[in-house]
Amino acid sequence: MAESHLPSREPLVQGTWSSLLTLFGCILIGMAVGSFISIFLLASLWGDTNLLLEPELLDAQDTGSWKKIMLLQAISHLFTFLIPSLLYWRWVERKNTGDFYLGTRESWRELVPIFFLTIVMMPFTGLMAEWNESMKLPAGLAGLEQWMKDNEATLARLTEFLISFQSVGQLLIAILVIAVIPAIGEEILFRGILQRKLAEHWANVHLAIWLSAAIFSAIHFQFYGFLPRLLLGAMFGYLYFWTGRVGMAIFAHFINNAVTVLLMWAHKQNLISIDLTSSDSIPLSLSIISLLISVWLLRIIYTASPESKQT
Repeated sequence: MAESHLPSREPLVQGTWSSLLTLFGCILIGMAVGSFISIFLLASLWGDTNLLLEPELLDAQDTGSWKKIMLLQAISHLFTFLIPSLLYWRWVERKNTGDFYLGTRESWRELVPIFFLTIVMMPFTGLMAEWNESMKLPAGLAGLEQWMKDNEATLARLTEFLISFQSVGQLLIAILVIAVIPAIGEEILFRGILQRKLAEHWANVHLAIWLSAAIFSAIHFQFYGFLPRLLLGAMFGYLYFWTGRVGMAIFAHFINNAVTVLLMWAHKQNLISIDLTSSDSIPLSLSIISLLISVWLLRIIYTASPESKQT
């Protein structure tokens, strides 16, 4: 394993776990501030506190409500992930954004294989999502399973509302809120900080990558999408480790979310027949081809990385 890709221990922060608890505290404070701002906007300016509490009441034809929900989603992401992470990085770790780099290479040639990797991997992760959705818990956990299904149904209704846009302007807003903001905030938190801190604690980047990916998947509280999101999180983690730049993970995350939004919008406009919300089975042959090409592209990215030349 390349020593250059494992950040040196910093004496400023007394222990990995205490610093992660501090990070968790920053996130809780950020969530509280974000919730306060959202409640203020709902109650004081808009006079409507039911928008997020009762998603089933949302009207897909109400453009005003759609814009409000999008704004609230942006506030939630910014104050849960991005703002607390940057404040922690600056004021607790005493580092700047340039310190997210693990190496010194400035080549951006990995963008092309990463772009195709993110798209090509979709059929395989789609199959994993189908297998995940077919999960059945033991009879003794029927109550938990019903709660998980109810929570999934609520999130599905909210997602359906968020993609119920028609205009190009709304499409751009959706890409900003669903693709750009989450990609930056979540990758800085889970890869740039959490994965990095765990890697320097254990000196085992693979364990750090998969644990960070598991936390990344679990934090979304979409239990029937845990497996595909775990795989995506691991892919983002290896992209960060191999290239040494969190921007590569952000780019892959953005492409994944943006392409998903574009495909959903195109289906709504009857431009394509692919429906990502459909439960139709993905052919096993297509998923295998998707996996094989993904492994090949991952190999290309790894071979071009400094890590491959030092192991």
